[in-house]
Amino acid sequence: MLNAALLCKNGNLTTLLENCKSFRHFKQLHSILITSGIPLTQEHIFTSTFLSFAAASPNNIDYAYTIFLQLPNPTIFNYNTIIRGYSKSKNPNKSVSVFIHMLRVGVAPDHLTYPFLTKAASHLQEVRLGLSVHGRVVRDGFEADRFVKNSLIHFAGSFKDAVYARKLFDEMPNRNLVSWNSILDCYVKCREVVLAREVFDAMPERDVVSWSSMIDGYVKGGEYYEALDVFQKMCGSGVDANEVTMVSVLGACAHLGALEQGIMMHQYITDKRITLTLVLRTSLVDMHAKCGAIDKALTVFRGASMKQTDVLIWNAMIGGLATHGFVHESLSMFTEMQNVGIAPDEITYLCILCACAHGGLVNEAWYYFNCLTRNSMNPKTEHYACMIDALARAGQLIEAYTFLTQMPMEPTASMLGALFNGCINHGNLDLAELVGKKLLELEPDHDGRYVGLSNVYAVIKRWDQARTLREAMEKRGVKKSPGWSFVEILGSTHKFIAHDKTHPQSEQIYDIMNFIANQLTEADIDDIEMSQHDCIFNIVDV
Repeated sequence: MLNAALLCKNGNLTTLLENCKSFRHFKQLHSILITSGIPLTQEHIFTSTFLSFAAASPNNIDYAYTIFLQLPNPTIFNYNTIIRGYSKSKNPNKSVSVFIHMLRVGVAPDHLTYPFLTKAASHLQEVRLGLSVHGRVVRDGFEADRFVKNSLIHFAGSFKDAVYARKLFDEMPNRNLVSWNSILDCYVKCREVVLAREVFDAMPERDVVSWSSMIDGYVKGGEYYEALDVFQKMCGSGVDANEVTMVSVLGACAHLGALEQGIMMHQYITDKRITLTLVLRTSLVDMHAKCGAIDKALTVFRGASMKQTDVLIWNAMIGGLATHGFVHESLSMFTEMQNVGIAPDEITYLCILCACAHGGLVNEAWYYFNCLTRNSMNPKTEHYACMIDALARAGQLIEAYTFLTQMPMEPTASMLGALFNGCINHGNLDLAELVGKKLLELEPDHDGRYVGLSNVYAVIKRWDQARTLREAMEKRGVKKSPGWSFVEILGSTHKFIAHDKTHPQSEQIYDIMNFIANQLTEADIDDIEMSQHDCIFNIVDV
């Protein structure tokens, strides 16, 4: 047995603790202490460090708590260590229990205690608990503490209460970067992008967290061009992006279909040596797939060890293949996914149903739709919409309508829209009229619903009803939104509509278009003359 006096001499215990490389090593050291009869109260600095090491990981907090219970007189530091550990764990309630016990034994909380409690309240989604903590903060005189106030703003943001968060922020006389980032993050979570931008522009300094929050706000708000613009300004400011930033930026590129910019973002990740985590790799796969670069998406996907993948990256790849018509490839990948031990989720089945719809595989669609319930998953509205789409595309319109009427939920616009398109494509205009009317009832302010049904009436020459529908649309104040397209040139995307002249170089653009049109017309004439020449010679040969 090791000599207890030798272990305690000259900081040997601290040295042993510093050399612990894993929790397994830590438990070995703990065993040595127990078998050597060394109490943890013998050296207070070591005891605190020892407990902090045990509580560092949320997975080991229960073990740390057993050590904590052996301390005869725990200090506020010891209590804070346990409260903090539980606030990050799967059982945040325990941090509240430890706090209450601390008050009962007469240990007074300090400015570090309350931020851990507000974090627990956020994880528990307990508004009343968080407000009670705020009340204790005021009672104990810590309201002016910046660390405590920042945690309260973060708590308010977790419940998307921008008014409460702003009040706390405005009351702070000594804000720091964390304060600004907390209120910015709150506005982003509340989808208040305009207010977030006002805060962002007013910030005395910005770090990568500030820039990432603003970019994420624009992406979540669907303002993808603005997100990319903020990223460019970030690069110009000298702040390097991190994984969080790049996930948001790649999401913007994916939604815009901006492949050139996406490729530049991929190169940025490589140049800056940003660690290619699974989350970031998934974003890259998703971006390349949505932009149509399926081969590149597969290359990035195959670069990961299959044993270290999750369902999200498989969904991104399967969904990309399905969207671009690689039906059998997506089904094959679905099988491969299961072979490597990844269980499909509801999104996986949605991607597979989409593939079946695009490929006209109705029987397969029925099979995968039924797999949802067999695997203890409830089909969502999106699954029903995909199933209706598969039937409608295949011309099985009566089956699709019957399926629609027998659903355990009210039909959505996407379901009716899929059936309506199928009716138009397969010429069943009577059913198209019925479905079109239901769509109009569901979305009376949607311009496309009026136009679609009006076109049906025009095809069957019921002009009076077509005109009545157009008049109803005007009377309601619904205006037809122009369809727009965009083109990506040298990494910049340009949005335009038909006959658009808003671009500063529109005159030169139309000149080039007219030149190309004339060239095509001349080429068509040459082709006609050549065809006639070939025909004459063919007749002579005969």
